[in-house]
Parts: sequence; C-alpha cells; structure tokens
Amino acid sequence: MESRLSFEEAFRELEKVVQALERGTTTLDEALMLYERGVRLAAYCEKLLENAELRIRVLQRNTQGEVELHDVEEGDLDNWMSK
Repeated sequence: MESRLSFEEAFRELEKVVQALERGTTTLDEALMLYERGVRLAAYCEKLLENAELRIRVLQRNTQGEVELHDVEEGDLDNWMSK
C-alpha cells in the first residue's frame, strides 16, 4: 500500500500514526497495529529519500573528456542546473 503514496502523503500518514500513539487512547492491539504501520511508513519514506539523494548526483566530463560522478551540495543545486 505504501508504494502508491508520494513522500508527502506517506509522511502525513506517519504523522497521523505518531499522533494517535501519542494520544494514548488506543487499545494495545490498535497501538501495535499503528506501530507496525508507522515502521513500514518510516522505512518507505527513508527509501524515497535515499532514491532522491541518488537522483541529485550529476554526471560531468572532466578535462580529459571522461565522465565523472559528482555529488551536488544542497546549496549548489541551482548552479548545477543552470550549466
């Protein structure tokens, strides 16, 4: 089910799970089900973030014309995109 959610949707769902658990009004079985869902959502969000991080890598040719893989720092993304 998580695989159909965007990062933002999954994160909102995770926030709802955390809020429900923090209220402490659920039964033990409900709390366990919520906890399991929260763990799945957290893992899914982490996977999406890892994939996003990989997409922020940029291929660039060096002075010898060889392609090199460079990590883009957060503040440099606009500079890389304008090249």
